[in-house]
Amino acid sequence: MTDVYAEFRDAVNMTAAELRTWLDTDESQQVGQKSSAKAESVGHDSGRKIVAILGKKKADLTGGDEEHMRKVVGYVHRHTAQRPDGDVRETPWRYSLMNWGHDPLK
Repeated sequence: MTDVYAEFRDAVNMTAAELRTWLDTDESQQVGQKSSAKAESVGHDSGRKIVAILGKKKADLTGGDEEHMRKVVGYVHRHTAQRPDGDVRETPWRYSLMNWGHDPLK
């Protein structure tokens, strides 16, 4: 788990408190893929899981946590490579990444 843990800590540059606060915003809840109009987006659900992972000691992480950490690393790497031109401060691209614990402006 050491490699995925280090990669996860590099990819997730928001603290648990920052992410928790972000997930409560309208912007956070308006972006991402949803199974229906009222459903929670995949990224928003991921953000809640990331907050839980960040609250654990490394020794207490489960196989499921490790699996999710790999998913987060992959998402952050793929989407940072797709950065749009111009100011990204108030864009769905940034908001989606923030749901996954990565603020590209940090």
